[in-house]
Amino acid sequence: MSKRTYYDGPDAMITDDLFIWRGTPAKSFVVRDLRNVGEARVAAQPASPAAVLAVAAGTVAAVGAGWTLLEPPTAYAIGLLAVLVPFAFTVPSMVRRPRGWELHASYRGAVVVLYACGDERQFGQVKRALRRAIENTRPHGKGLDLAAA
Repeated sequence: MSKRTYYDGPDAMITDDLFIWRGTPAKSFVVRDLRNVGEARVAAQPASPAAVLAVAAGTVAAVGAGWTLLEPPTAYAIGLLAVLVPFAFTVPSMVRRPRGWELHASYRGAVVVLYACGDERQFGQVKRALRRAIENTRPHGKGLDLAAA
């Protein structure tokens, strides 16, 4: 019996039996054990406070070193950079946070994130492929589900 592949992309693969998310680390799920599959729209995390602090400290160190060597107008310009560079890292991440999508499901008693992606088209392809795989793993009736004519 051959396995049917519903989706085989750069970051996920969906077959009759498995959903494989090729992330870091890679995760695999048995399709027939997935329950309550749903999607969620999520916002990206803001800039890390540690990264902003490191950039601010580096900029202040550069301004401190150059302050004694440069003329006042140049030193003032560099001081202005010391204030603007940390803002350049934090403000865009707070104002224009990119959004992404996630597939969530119950898997063997635990709620898991099956897949996450920032590209709407790719996410839609994975979502539709998973839906087809789940529909095809349902047990087929013995003719009892037919309507009477």
